[in-house]
Amino acid sequence: MKSGHCRRDGPSGYPATMPRPVPRRRPKGPRITVLGDLMLDAVIMPVQPLERGTDVPGRVALRQGGSAANSARWLARLGVRSTLVTAVGRDPIGRALVDELRRDGVTVRASRVAGKATGRIGVVVQFGGERSFVADRGAADELRPTDLRAGWFAVDLLHLPAYSLIGSPLGDAGRRAIELARGHGALISLDLASAAPLLAKGRRAARRLVEEAAPDVLFSTLGEAEAYLGGHDLGGLLESAPLAVVKRGAGGATLLARATGGTLRFEVATPALTATDTTGAGDAFDAGFLAAFTAASPDARLRPAALRRASLAGHRAAARQLTAGSPELSFG
Repeated sequence: MKSGHCRRDGPSGYPATMPRPVPRRRPKGPRITVLGDLMLDAVIMPVQPLERGTDVPGRVALRQGGSAANSARWLARLGVRSTLVTAVGRDPIGRALVDELRRDGVTVRASRVAGKATGRIGVVVQFGGERSFVADRGAADELRPTDLRAGWFAVDLLHLPAYSLIGSPLGDAGRRAIELARGHGALISLDLASAAPLLAKGRRAARRLVEEAAPDVLFSTLGEAEAYLGGHDLGGLLESAPLAVVKRGAGGATLLARATGGTLRFEVATPALTATDTTGAGDAFDAGFLAAFTAASPDARLRPAALRRASLAGHRAAARQLTAGSPELSFG
């Protein structure tokens, strides 16, 4: 065991003397494991433009966050047997976050890291809806390959945000998880998640990182896809994955797939929604899409009708996130 890093204290992730939340009955749907960040979102929402040197009214909410955790939570809500593999600090925030996910029916495999605080993200939702982020990832980047157990990846699909392939030890754990999942015949899906961290070492390194992961499904926003490709020809995504899903927010989604005789590309239009805070909507879309995608028979998944249904399922999950939001985190 490496210095400063602690394994879970028991199969539940808690010491034996600590009360454990009562788990929900496990659903019988597809099995999907998500690997990556479980973090605290501190969401700041002013009701008028910020003014330098003084305060303005608004709302500050503490919520369960992390791209991986958001997707895992929505997968469980949609009837998927959802597991999150993650790392948190040995602190009350980490404990509360794990409890919150378990109440939603997610199986949480959390390594608790000594000497590192649970990750936190400051989300400033500016007046008008534009968002800015300040990330203090802390323990979220400390998941190690030695923390993983092969049985956690005996699933239908493993989903990762690109964060989970960047740096060390987390990136090493992400790549090991892909090896374990492939060994069990699982599909791999990857979300580009955020252009700046992905492209920190240049576009060529980003392309290599994604293509070595060899995802079966690649998610991105339009902006992320253009930054990743260095241009506007979305067809280049198919060099990295046989199926690419480009999320366009109110504009719906663009789907691209490698097909016999050429490339399949079509648009899925969705009803526009107005929201002041879009945090987590993209992660919810991934969950809705993957729940429908894995529920379809393998020989039908890449048919246009099945892909359209999966896209609409993703939109419905994102719409629920936009309208209902995330509950305030309880530390009780």
